[in-house]
Amino acid sequence: MDAAADAGPVPLSCARTEAIYGGKSVNLGAMLRAHLPVPDGWALPADFAHDVARGDIAAIRRLLDFGAGLGNGLFAVRSSAIGEDSAEASFAGQHETILGVRGAHALVAAVLRVVKSGASQSARAYRKAAGDHGEARVGVAVQRLLDPVCAGVMFTRNPVSGADERVVEAAWGLGEAVVASRVTPDRFRFARGGRVLQADAGDKPLSLHPLPGGGVSERQLDAAAAKMFCLDETDIAALDRLADDCERVFGPHQDIEWAKADGRPFLLQARAITRAG
Repeated sequence: MDAAADAGPVPLSCARTEAIYGGKSVNLGAMLRAHLPVPDGWALPADFAHDVARGDIAAIRRLLDFGAGLGNGLFAVRSSAIGEDSAEASFAGQHETILGVRGAHALVAAVLRVVKSGASQSARAYRKAAGDHGEARVGVAVQRLLDPVCAGVMFTRNPVSGADERVVEAAWGLGEAVVASRVTPDRFRFARGGRVLQADAGDKPLSLHPLPGGGVSERQLDAAAAKMFCLDETDIAALDRLADDCERVFGPHQDIEWAKADGRPFLLQARAITRAG
């Protein structure tokens, strides 16, 4: 069972109730319990995260203590709003994600930014278009940050044609370069089983990487690297297996964020391909 909503951060694997922890944390918890390759992390209940954002001293002290216990590692701080990553609405790009967070005070600042992004004009408009006219309740997921060779998104069914094939977009470094349209990613279509149907090299003149002291750096790539495919057939086969595993756990038609590190793909997010966003 879930810990009480006022218990502060809990391991992601313990986040089970969407009304407490939000969609992303609950999805990540399900992935961890299914033994999918997900970076470990913690879930902050929406009520606790909002107490921090409101300046509640007890909540801030609790988060500072938690952050101090994390040491000097680097983390990604992501939104996990109630209703986020659902079959009806993904909220993709509507809420802030802070990468390269290091230290307790930086964690508090990142949580504040993520929670407040739920009240942005674009996020309110998105909720209204999805039929939600209430105020956002934003939980927070805190995950260990990878320094990937490459990263991107994958659809387990073609989101445009509906064909039963995988579609992948990929670029060097952190996947934020793809999500934020900083580069034109490589694009692949492949059948179940990994047979490549189409491969188009993108234009990837930069890559994003975490800095040891916190934050993210931008590296400029030469012309050859910018046009070089960042995935080979072995990578495609591994992504195909990851797609199979996600569909086994969550059902068909998944929208996946992934990153390749230590020679294999890690799963950062999986949600149903949505009708909105």
